[in-house]
Amino acid sequence: MILYRLLIVAITVLIGHSGTAAAAEGADLLLVLAADVSRSVDYQKFQLQREGYAAAMMDPRVIEAIRSGPHGRIAVSFVEWSGFGAQKTVIGWTVISDEASARAFGSLILEAPRSFADRTSISGAIDFSVQQFATSAYSAGRQVIDLSGDGTNNAGRNVELARNDATAKGIVINGLVILSERPIPWNPEHTNPPGGLANYYRDHVIGGPGSFVMVAEDFKSFGRALTNKLVAEIAQAAPAPRAALGIQSGPAR
Repeated sequence: MILYRLLIVAITVLIGHSGTAAAAEGADLLLVLAADVSRSVDYQKFQLQREGYAAAMMDPRVIEAIRSGPHGRIAVSFVEWSGFGAQKTVIGWTVISDEASARAFGSLILEAPRSFADRTSISGAIDFSVQQFATSAYSAGRQVIDLSGDGTNNAGRNVELARNDATAKGIVINGLVILSERPIPWNPEHTNPPGGLANYYRDHVIGGPGSFVMVAEDFKSFGRALTNKLVAEIAQAAPAPRAALGIQSGPAR
């Protein structure tokens, strides 16, 4: 009986160790793609943004950057966000390692229904994205929130507090701002704040070592800008290539 009990304990320990190893399976990057779907993003802009995300994930440059890492794979989660309490995981943690997995992920992005059309809580998006890392079955030396948006924080808690809480956990926040040629009539400073939206993101949103802001001149150029951004994030591009990609770095916070 004693030997039987010892055998059960030994098997339980081995299973536990096996489960821990599986849960800690390595990847080169844990990346949360956090997409703004607030009400300033109309139907046409939303479609362009979705198509841009799908095209960027399937771009050969992005796939090559993924393959060049030590593990040759990254884990990605796709989140949509809007106002206070309006955040949703559209696609849970998915491993991208080759063209087939990238294409499958891109197809899921295109097929998913829109989640929200509310106000703009960047702080809520950051807080929700931070929570996603605890649900990943993969471990990586880098955890990055790739946050896109076309306006300032106008709902939820102070965005700088959310940023600071995230970076204190070792998470990097990068920004992709989508410029608006015409300010929205009901709140012009939301999409076109004094000093520009890129500066707003640089001062209040991004943070962590090597964090940066990239700019999409409009939603039509979103896919190209996101492709450059993903290559830089995945490959940890050196300063010279970062400048060539049009990246505007921010101070480490």
